[in-house]
Amino acid sequence: MIPVSVSEELKILVPDVTLSCIECDVVVMEDNKALWAETEEKTNNLAASLKVEDISRLPAIATSRRGYKACGKDPARYRLSAEALLRRVVQGKGLYHVNNVVDLLNLVSVSTGFSIGGYDVEKIEDEAVFGIGLENELYEGIGRGELNIESLPVFRDKLGPFGTPTSDSVRTSVTRNTKRFLMIIIDFGALTELEDATELAVNLLKKYAGATNMEIKELR
Repeated sequence: MIPVSVSEELKILVPDVTLSCIECDVVVMEDNKALWAETEEKTNNLAASLKVEDISRLPAIATSRRGYKACGKDPARYRLSAEALLRRVVQGKGLYHVNNVVDLLNLVSVSTGFSIGGYDVEKIEDEAVFGIGLENELYEGIGRGELNIESLPVFRDKLGPFGTPTSDSVRTSVTRNTKRFLMIIIDFGALTELEDATELAVNLLKKYAGATNMEIKELR
């Protein structure tokens, strides 16, 4: 597994931050009808049972929002990806359809409330460190254009920042050519639910992305 760590700076501000890392070989395809059917069933159930005002009180969302505030970022302005996805679902807009790997990642996220990073391992240089965005630091977020990552919790490698719980970068994005995949489930509150989220992710990766050669590691 590619080395992943949490910076001392972030640990001081958010002592309970925990990462569940899953690295595996995957088969990327544009569409998986069985996955999309499961996704629609889940999102329909969420839309019927959850209200917008309830989302911020979900344990994984609430602790993540506190983590953002501790780092100096407004979670209402820079929404966590899980919160943004859940808001879409509750508003009846459904989830974006990208490819089977990204789609199953989003399914895990709305099912658990955890924001999740998904990366092409071959596009990450050396180790990945989870730290804090620097002053005036930017990158091109997927579907967001230029994103100001100052004070956001951020993953970076030798080439610079590539992922946040708000939006991952285009540079390390998963495409049809991705062979080795890294999923990082981000827990800001040392929640017991992280274990269940990891189990769900592993099962969906095997079921819908043909995942093999899997490595799993939890770290703080």
